[in-house]
Amino acid sequence: MSYGIPAAEPSADIPVCPRHPDRPSYVRCQRCGRPACPECQRAAAVGFQCIDCVNELKRSTPAARSALGGTLSTGRPLATYVLIGLCVLVYALQWLIPGNVVEDQLFFASGYAAPQYGAFEPWRMLTSAFVHSQGFVLHIVLNMYMLWIFGQVLEPVLGRLRFLAVYVLSAIGGSVGFMLLTPIMPGTAVEGASGAIFGLFGALLVIQSRRGGDTRQLWILIVINGVIGFVVPGIAWQAHLGGVVTGALCAAVIVFAPRGPRQALLQTAGMALVAGILVLATVLRVTAG
Repeated sequence: MSYGIPAAEPSADIPVCPRHPDRPSYVRCQRCGRPACPECQRAAAVGFQCIDCVNELKRSTPAARSALGGTLSTGRPLATYVLIGLCVLVYALQWLIPGNVVEDQLFFASGYAAPQYGAFEPWRMLTSAFVHSQGFVLHIVLNMYMLWIFGQVLEPVLGRLRFLAVYVLSAIGGSVGFMLLTPIMPGTAVEGASGAIFGLFGALLVIQSRRGGDTRQLWILIVINGVIGFVVPGIAWQAHLGGVVTGALCAAVIVFAPRGPRQALLQTAGMALVAGILVLATVLRVTAG
């Protein structure tokens, strides 16, 4: 016959980990002085700290911010990669789903969503930035390349949320520019991320100018791409113009907001004002017919 032998409990004189009372620990946290078992130890500048002190320090330490108010982030530009991933996903669905089902649901047409729907659908002003031409593969390739290049520059400077806000508003601004400058007629539609990409052009131009940097190459890039929109058929220069103006306005709001505790509030209010201008322009154009 065998008898179970209970495990020996730590003596009251032996220090134990507060999180794991069954584990003796002779290593104490350098911050609070409590014992910490190996699982709860975190390396510090001198010795170790317990996991509770490390978490408390993270909560109490404000996030490092750039001069423009964005949270400084290291590593890969995740927001840029997400935007690229969404465009590639939609493009793959365009090929996988027979017909033009995906494209018909997402593109934007001047004045109205599409002739076959006969009603204005404002969300298309954004969704059109994620659909690209199936008949011209370079359409998505060039747009994603430019998004990758400029996203790596702007996202760390602006911060992820501000970068996404500039991109989204520029995409909508491109649709607004197309709607304002294009006659309302069947078959006149726009799709692609070009308006949002031009918004990034405009944003970087304002930021570089504010910093006193050299903007000549950026001007050349904008002029070349702008001229291509007038020379090559099928390119919506109106969306490019609307995007670059919107992106520049968003960046101006961000860079000219004075630093301080109200910086984020002023930037948010300014971006909301830009969005309000886009909404007002859209309403006036639609009601005017």
